[in-house]
Amino acid sequence: MPPFITQALASAMLAMQTLALQPAQAQTFPAKPVRVVTPFPAGSGPEVALRLVADRLGKRWGQPVIVDNRPGASGFIAIEAVKRATPDGHELLQMDNAQMAAQPFLFKKLPYDLLRDFEPVTPLLRNYFFVNVPAGSRHKTMADLLASAKAAPHQVNYGSWFVGSPGHIGAVMLEMASATRMTHVPYKDMSQLYVAVGNRELDWAFGSAASAGGMQRAGKTRYLAVAAPQRVAGFPDVPTVAESGGPAGFELSAWTALLAPKGTAQAVVEKIRKDVAAVLAEPGVRDKYASMFYEPYALDGAQFLQQLRSDTQRYGQTIQRLGITLD
Repeated sequence: MPPFITQALASAMLAMQTLALQPAQAQTFPAKPVRVVTPFPAGSGPEVALRLVADRLGKRWGQPVIVDNRPGASGFIAIEAVKRATPDGHELLQMDNAQMAAQPFLFKKLPYDLLRDFEPVTPLLRNYFFVNVPAGSRHKTMADLLASAKAAPHQVNYGSWFVGSPGHIGAVMLEMASATRMTHVPYKDMSQLYVAVGNRELDWAFGSAASAGGMQRAGKTRYLAVAAPQRVAGFPDVPTVAESGGPAGFELSAWTALLAPKGTAQAVVEKIRKDVAAVLAEPGVRDKYASMFYEPYALDGAQFLQQLRSDTQRYGQTIQRLGITLD
């Protein structure tokens, strides 16, 4: 028998054996404790939300689900810890949409390729960003803010928590959608950013209800609008950007997701995805997420990839216009 036919038969047999093993792998998963590595520090919103899901999954699976914090280096430490792990579902990674969609454009030498090195499992949560202005700002609507920006290019300023952050990229998206030019002021610390808005050092800044909420609740800042398709729970009086006179359909959200090492059996990926969705549907989890201003956000594989493609396109176009790199 010619060698190439032998090789083809061997490959086909291996593929059949792999497919046959997948349901069995799913039935026995997890066979040991599961570790979820996160780039977020202990006590941060995405990490707390992950621990809640991990605890509920552990009870469902009868195995501990351990959250392993590996912050720093733009998430690369956490990513590297999982990239080379055995692809059996017992090592998972939490990433956010900025890391997944923006980093390929922000870094010339990225130490990973998202879809080559990982299997997307499911998102966990989503939250939308508010346009924060000083409590006494003369801008009462998005129409006011954008009119000022058009009348005096580069005179209206906004802040973000670092160059290339979602707040920075989102503001440039707003400039592109509204044909305006404003001045970016980067900060090193997120808390300093919203203090600066409250002190009128900045005209505005994007921020989530979690990150910017302290100054808003203290009456130092005000939510001018929310960059969401509709008004969000807990803030019925805050209009969307479009309702407030901004560009139609303008959205800016953050979301985090679970990924597994490339090669993890699809049956295992589907089991994790299904069980995470069930946990996110539990009333106790939904209530806790709501108290943190998070929306449970579970998607199937095709929906996850579509969301990722959409964010990658939007982030990529904006970063390329900015012409910035972080390495």
